[in-house]
Amino acid sequence: MGDKTSADVTSPTIPTGSQWWREAVTYQLYIRSFADANGDGLGDVAGIRSHLEHLTTLGVDAVWINPWYPSPQADGGYDVADYRSVDPAFGTLDEGQQLIDEAHALGLKVMLDIVPNHTSDEHEWFRAALASPSGSPERDRYVFRRGQGPDGAAPPNNWRSVFGGPAWQRVTEPDGTPGEWYLHLFDTRQPDLNWSNREVRDEFLDVLRFWFDRGADGFRIDVAHGLVKDDALPDLVYTDESLLGATGFEGHPHWDLPGVHEIYREWRALADTYDPPKIFVAEAWVTDADRLSDYLRPDELHTAFDFDFVRSPWNADRLRATATASLAAHAKVGAPVVWVLSNHDITRHVTRFGRKQPEGEMPLFGAQGPVDVALGRRRARAALLLELALPGGVYLYQGEELGLEDIEDLPEEVLQDPTWQRSGHTERGRDGCRVPLPWAASGPSLGFGTGPGWLPAPSSWAELSVERQQDDPDSMLTLYRTALRLRRELPALGSGDGQPLRWLDLGADALGFTREPGFSCVINTGPAAVPIPDGEVLLASAPLDGVGVERRMVPADTAVWLRIS
Repeated sequence: MGDKTSADVTSPTIPTGSQWWREAVTYQLYIRSFADANGDGLGDVAGIRSHLEHLTTLGVDAVWINPWYPSPQADGGYDVADYRSVDPAFGTLDEGQQLIDEAHALGLKVMLDIVPNHTSDEHEWFRAALASPSGSPERDRYVFRRGQGPDGAAPPNNWRSVFGGPAWQRVTEPDGTPGEWYLHLFDTRQPDLNWSNREVRDEFLDVLRFWFDRGADGFRIDVAHGLVKDDALPDLVYTDESLLGATGFEGHPHWDLPGVHEIYREWRALADTYDPPKIFVAEAWVTDADRLSDYLRPDELHTAFDFDFVRSPWNADRLRATATASLAAHAKVGAPVVWVLSNHDITRHVTRFGRKQPEGEMPLFGAQGPVDVALGRRRARAALLLELALPGGVYLYQGEELGLEDIEDLPEEVLQDPTWQRSGHTERGRDGCRVPLPWAASGPSLGFGTGPGWLPAPSSWAELSVERQQDDPDSMLTLYRTALRLRRELPALGSGDGQPLRWLDLGADALGFTREPGFSCVINTGPAAVPIPDGEVLLASAPLDGVGVERRMVPADTAVWLRIS
């Protein structure tokens, strides 16, 4: 193995303090499944507060809390009925404030979740729209249209819901007659807002201000690429119902339209009025890294999840190519890459990496064949060291620090994701990645609560519980804690202070790079062991073959961090 290098990839120069977000490691809290303090089977604010020590011991810098607002929970809280309170099932507004204050006292930033594309059908605005006539100001807050045909009985166009089926629902007018149709790109209980309406824009600026004034440090923006629609409502020429597949051509009538950028410039201007400034991270499913960087121009959003990295299979060439493209695109606008491997919407990466790896993009949804969970965990350990070694920020999804896999055989009667119903019981949806966390090795919900959780955890998770892993030097949890500690201690890691990342030439099955001062990372994605470059081993995701002998080797599906001269 030679020591040749390729072109450097430079990360932007990173100030500290108010720009903490450029290198932060943020822990995603799916509130329904994190911890249940009152025993009703649903996670809550009190449960989060009771386990803040887990997060500080883990070594993260911030938390992102999935929607905690009042909601009928038709889509796990992403159907918001009131943006200025906390759902009674989770706690109270006062408890939410206490959580923000307690997290801050422990040095944790708090990111909330904003859902601007749609509201719940129980939101007061939508109830007013249903009670008002066609053409009224109340209806103009949403996307209402007359149907096609002489009696308006056909939907306005052929748009499809991400959750399956048509994206239009006909309403019954106040006089009892069949009436207009409203747009819902997701569930029928999630009517899309009309972002051409100034009242809608002002309302969300006020919602942001409400939570910023209560100490929230920023927001994750749900469906950030979807707010603006083509006013002409043209038919789709590409009718794949997938949120991902439907973004893959120019001229799409409701994904990634230029008008979204005007909205985010207003949001950024508001965020910058605070000291320190508030920040945003976008969920934006777009075609490529350059398109994503448009959201991250200096007067728009701060960060966005790098879903290209998520979609990369376990293949050295693909991982390197994806990381290189992302770093280059982000550097053009002076933004950090935000690396992520799992979240509440996609199959957990232990399961994805445990399958036969595809030639093209990694499928992120649904069962895709048999899973070798042990292999998936081994690869997940190595993937952690890769993403923590790359320049930029990282988001971790709760449970990945325990090595949890997707549960793809949940009983049908417990499934709650709207995809299950709207697909005619052909797509199981996302419940498999949302099973409550195992805190203990025993109990009806393995320590998640005092009784059963809203989704059942498999008995095998007792061995993956925090209780079992916390004192095990070889556990996944220990690896996460150690890697996060080293990432804070090593000056080469995190933002990198603008120092270039230099790729190493390690052959087809391995990738590696150096970062200054004195750091190297090597990942072996192939079946055969590869030699380690010279240097002191700081951390390895699995035992190394031949450590202590003259020729040291990195086994298959393993990563290693080195201190180099």
